[in-house]
Amino acid sequence: MGKYVAGVDLGGTKIYTALADDSGRLLAETIVATGAGDGGEAVVRRIAATVAEVCASGGSGVDISALGIGVPGPINPATGLVDQAPNLGWRNVPVKEILQQTLGVPVLADNDANLAALGEHRFGAGAGVRNMVYVTVSTGIGGGLILDGKIYHGVSGAAGELGHMVIDPLGPLCSCGRRGCLEALASGTAMANRARELVAAGCGQAILHKAGGRAENIDALTVAAAAAGGDGEAIDILKDAGKALGMGLANLVNLLNPALVVLGGGAMNAGRLLWETMEQELKVRALAAALENLRVVPAALGKRSGLMGAVALALRGR
Repeated sequence: MGKYVAGVDLGGTKIYTALADDSGRLLAETIVATGAGDGGEAVVRRIAATVAEVCASGGSGVDISALGIGVPGPINPATGLVDQAPNLGWRNVPVKEILQQTLGVPVLADNDANLAALGEHRFGAGAGVRNMVYVTVSTGIGGGLILDGKIYHGVSGAAGELGHMVIDPLGPLCSCGRRGCLEALASGTAMANRARELVAAGCGQAILHKAGGRAENIDALTVAAAAAGGDGEAIDILKDAGKALGMGLANLVNLLNPALVVLGGGAMNAGRLLWETMEQELKVRALAAALENLRVVPAALGKRSGLMGAVALALRGR
């Protein structure tokens, strides 16, 4: 059994790769642009090059015994076939098979949100917890389920698509083509879109000021900055997003009764108001029995959640 493994967090804009020892300690890291527009073959070559780079950084004679990789889209974890990854422009790409042939080591692949859940479970906020839910609130909203200590994939590998839980059937249009999904109401993109709509209507001037006068620069953190300054419109955006998020989490905890919910993603940095409103709505909507032993905590690993999940997956599959 080899002493080293590699993990890859593959995203639409960047490839984050690390070399780790058999305890999961990171020894070398690199981040490069994904270059998705160059096509799937070019991206896979880039992944292989980053693995070679971190191995070289680890010193002479470093060989890995397995590679774990997280992919932004539905994937069959057994075959490693990526059904669809819109941010990469991929459909039916056998990423596991290609990388195994290229690198000559076992490759284990899973959805990136599942691996973020696994990373927090193995190395972060969920260490020692058997049943937990990981939710990432960022450009979109995704999640991973750890049930009885294992990733729960569902019958076709599609479990954990928390962002497409319908909260308001008459709500805004989601990127999936349906209306009122949690992602369309509480993601960073949703908050930014609502703020831009206000600006287009001649309102939202405090938010626009925080964005340097350019509507295209508005994001969730811009809204949060305006809210921190007391702007009522920004406060309303954060409160509405927090309510939708709390409602979605209440549905989850009523269904699964986990011990822990871990919240990550850049949009969760949008201020205490978002978090407090989410907690209030969760307490109102969830059953008392589901809340009794529940903890809701921020992710401990930050931007490394997915990467550490890929490392954990590789360690399992050596």
